[in-house]
Amino acid sequence: MLLTLVIAYLLVTIAIGLLAAKRVKNTADFAIAGRHLPLVMIVTTTFATWFGSETVLGIPAKFVNSGLNGVVEDPFGAGSCLILVGLFFAARLYRMTLLTISDYFRERYGRSVEVICSIIIMVSYLGWVSAQVTALGLVFNVLSDGVISLPVGMVIGVVSILAYTLFGGMWSVAITDFIQMIILVVGLATLAVFAGHQAGGADKVLALAVSQDMFKFWPEPNFKDIIFFVASAITIMLGSIPQQNVFQRVMSANSEYAATRGPVIGGVFYILFAFVPMFLVVSALIIMPEEAARLIAEDPQKILPTLVMTQMPFIMQVLFFGALISAIKSCASATLLAPSVTFTENIWRQFFPSQTDQQELKAMRVTVLVFSAFVLAYAVAMQGTSIYEMVSGAYQVTLVGAFVPLAFGLYWKKAATQGALLAIVWGLLTWLLFIFTPAGEAFPAQLAGVLASLAGMLIGSLCRQVMANRHGAHHDLPGFA
Repeated sequence: MLLTLVIAYLLVTIAIGLLAAKRVKNTADFAIAGRHLPLVMIVTTTFATWFGSETVLGIPAKFVNSGLNGVVEDPFGAGSCLILVGLFFAARLYRMTLLTISDYFRERYGRSVEVICSIIIMVSYLGWVSAQVTALGLVFNVLSDGVISLPVGMVIGVVSILAYTLFGGMWSVAITDFIQMIILVVGLATLAVFAGHQAGGADKVLALAVSQDMFKFWPEPNFKDIIFFVASAITIMLGSIPQQNVFQRVMSANSEYAATRGPVIGGVFYILFAFVPMFLVVSALIIMPEEAARLIAEDPQKILPTLVMTQMPFIMQVLFFGALISAIKSCASATLLAPSVTFTENIWRQFFPSQTDQQELKAMRVTVLVFSAFVLAYAVAMQGTSIYEMVSGAYQVTLVGAFVPLAFGLYWKKAATQGALLAIVWGLLTWLLFIFTPAGEAFPAQLAGVLASLAGMLIGSLCRQVMANRHGAHHDLPGFA
């Protein structure tokens, strides 16, 4: 019965998404909803960007083992990313009326940086979208009591997302996000109240968290703990700023006011509401202590689904899986669309510069389909990797390769193409060096990468400036013609 209701819910969201697809007339409609979304929809769609499988399943699993210190990356870093975007990036980018974030790299640094950053952004989405697909497979596997295998569940999940994203693009994503976020908030909030009552009151849940030191946030006062804490904090906080899905939400706004305020409100709301799954997982320690202890050792991501399936009435099961499916689908549809639009606009278009808008729109839809197949294959291949780790790894690529060129391009007039290229190369090579050598155990790879990227930008741009000044001085010599 529960599986039937979930499938029915999937069909309803597909129908809503297909209705929204009627608004798509051109590439701007498909990529950024024609810049027509009001503030309330920017808030819900930015909130939905982050509130995915890692928030409902991954964050509680990390929190129950490591406390708040273990989840600094997400939700704190992720929510702070949206706040920073709204405060420092949205207005400047919105005024440029671009289709993708890679368009900015082309305008600021030229074609080479545009193509390289586009590839970096697309690669980063593999892990992110795969995490959502993995979670969908897990849901169908749990609901069918193992009858539907994890890979088959992944296929069902991808098809359900693809059904409306393929045709409606950002319009379908935004409208389904709006509806799904209402279901998500109501569902999880109701579950938290019910679970708190089952555990003997919210005060007992909080008391248990305090007694087990789960609210400890800051690292130990030693160099290694501090730098790894900082590295975790900036992974999503800065690494997601140059991501296409965040940029799409900014550019989809119907005004600069909505573009700047929407991400800030969405980010604050995300950080606050991410505490609800954490509250639920601590409640599980009281409601089913032996089972929870077993799952912590085996797979802590299964604690919440097990709590709901074994300890709660049918209506609560409907609310939980409705909320979980909403979270996963809203996040997955956004992250499926973003790399596809980037590929078509910033790579494919270079080979077919004279294609019409309708031909480009068709190319975007084909790319969504092809990228979905890659994601599905990657998700199946990565079975056994934790959802939280899959998402974390995705953001490190853009952190070390694209953040510095974006930030310095917007705020430093001397930032040059040479500096951007050096920042990308040094950042990626240093990151890879630390990942694949013992150096990464002593110093975090993503922090080493972003520092190398910063050095590359400064050295490359300043050297370019010195060379330009010398060239100018040479031409200014008396008698030089």
